[in-house]
Amino acid sequence: MAELDSQPKSIQSLYAWYAEGRLWVNRRYQRKLVWTLEEKQRLIESALRRFPIPAILLAERDGGEYEVIDGLQRLHTLMSFIEMGFPTLDGKYFAVAEFPTANTRAGEGAFDTQAGQPLLAAREVGTFLDYTLAVSVMRGANTGEIDDVFGRINTYGHRLSDQERRQAGVQNPFSALVRELACELRGDASLDEVTLSDMPSISIDLPLAKHGYQVSASEVFWVAQGILRSTDLRDSMDEQCIADIVACIVGGQLIPRSKDALDEIYQSDGAESTRIEVALQAYGADKFRAEFKYVLDEIQKVVAAGDGRMRDLLFRARTTNPFPALFTVVFIAFHQSLIGDGKIISDVAGINSALKDLNARVSTSRGSTTVPERNQNVNMIKGMIAPSLVPGSHATIYGDVTSFDIDEALRRSEIEAAHYELKQGILRLDETNSIDPDILPKLMRTACAIANNGKDRAGTIYVGVADKDSDVDRIKQLYGIQPRQVGRRFVVGIKREMDALGESAERYVARVRQAFEASQLSEPLKSSILSSLTYSDYYGLGVLVIHVPSQGEPSSDSGKIYTRVGDRTEEATGLDIVAVTRRFA
Repeated sequence: MAELDSQPKSIQSLYAWYAEGRLWVNRRYQRKLVWTLEEKQRLIESALRRFPIPAILLAERDGGEYEVIDGLQRLHTLMSFIEMGFPTLDGKYFAVAEFPTANTRAGEGAFDTQAGQPLLAAREVGTFLDYTLAVSVMRGANTGEIDDVFGRINTYGHRLSDQERRQAGVQNPFSALVRELACELRGDASLDEVTLSDMPSISIDLPLAKHGYQVSASEVFWVAQGILRSTDLRDSMDEQCIADIVACIVGGQLIPRSKDALDEIYQSDGAESTRIEVALQAYGADKFRAEFKYVLDEIQKVVAAGDGRMRDLLFRARTTNPFPALFTVVFIAFHQSLIGDGKIISDVAGINSALKDLNARVSTSRGSTTVPERNQNVNMIKGMIAPSLVPGSHATIYGDVTSFDIDEALRRSEIEAAHYELKQGILRLDETNSIDPDILPKLMRTACAIANNGKDRAGTIYVGVADKDSDVDRIKQLYGIQPRQVGRRFVVGIKREMDALGESAERYVARVRQAFEASQLSEPLKSSILSSLTYSDYYGLGVLVIHVPSQGEPSSDSGKIYTRVGDRTEEATGLDIVAVTRRFA
């Protein structure tokens, strides 16, 4: 049984833990960073004026590390203020030079300082850093106890949205599937556990907030297509929409679109919760995840065949209103047609034309949330798109890479650099259109290094993605293409290289495959990579995806061991080889 230990800590001491990477966030249950600028500033004002701040609850982990159970928003606000993330209510920034620990991190490039801005006085810095928070630490707590405590705390929280309360109240395969799909679509997917300092990299910046978080709300699928407003993401309305879709499809029957219907599914040990859990187990979470992303990709292709986004397609009159209810029945209709009826799209433009002004042709009355009305709307949409469908097989979609998969991975690559490698292509960036002879051997060494990250540590190499502005500018100049930006990465694609070489996608991929076949990569790494080479059209740009499956023992290339150091590949020698070997013990 866990023991609770009270440990009052100064902000200065907590920052030391933060800087050392000792504060962790478990994304299985934790909320996103959602505070507004004013909420952050009010907290800083409380500390400066020595007003009470609610207690922080942590769970002790091995190695002197701590998992944040309650107080994520508060802790991140305090830490980001020290790193000059925002000013006080009267416009003053933290004076980093007055705090050696933060000053050192700034010098190392951990964060950017705000030159020329008004700063707190030295006395105010001291007051802030010396402020003591009530910190309680759970010692010896198991996963179940932590989940239970978090659920109880956040069930009481009046600020949580309905969906956040649901997700906080239960941890099961259904809630996990909803959370994971939502993260993938938002672009804030990551490992289940990240350090507190990494949270901005996987958090969403709202248009008016401008916190500097990595994921822009306007680029998220839901907002980009007009289905939800950016503020709806803060309240997890995207997760609520996904939960509705999952329950309707996996459960084998539509459910009412209502708060009560979803509450029953999230009610642990309830009849409806049990029904959906049994159905999900039989259906298969991985199978549904692949179908979900495939159907979304097909819907996006239909929308792209027109002149605007989904909102422009489905609504005759210009509107800024969100339409999650209409989107849900459209999605279910596509899933039933493509997956349930075994059809594929033969005429994308035909479906686009059929769905124009759909809002005016389906029931949008209050009763449209009932099961009969939802069924009627789904069947109507199926009838509209049927003429543009033909029988076809979907056997390959469960191993395919969708555009959502690539977007998710590129964002993850920014904080999990050791597991990802990005290459703009295999051609030199000059007018010769010649293959760079160093590129393919580098791919082999990098694949070897990623495999050596350790047991159960897979990774991916993406060819057709640039992470240097200079490369992006040069590619624009040489090929006249418009790259697609994902976070700080730019997808420049390899279709431009195929055109330059006069090759098909099949021939281009075969060239890379042959290089791997002829390589001196050790087995079973070589065979596992060859079986997982994948090409994705990715919005017409083309991306080659080289999966590096997890290995059970160290791998080598030409008899040499390679390892990843951040986003670099280096040959391992001496004690480094010993360290690699230990990862597989």
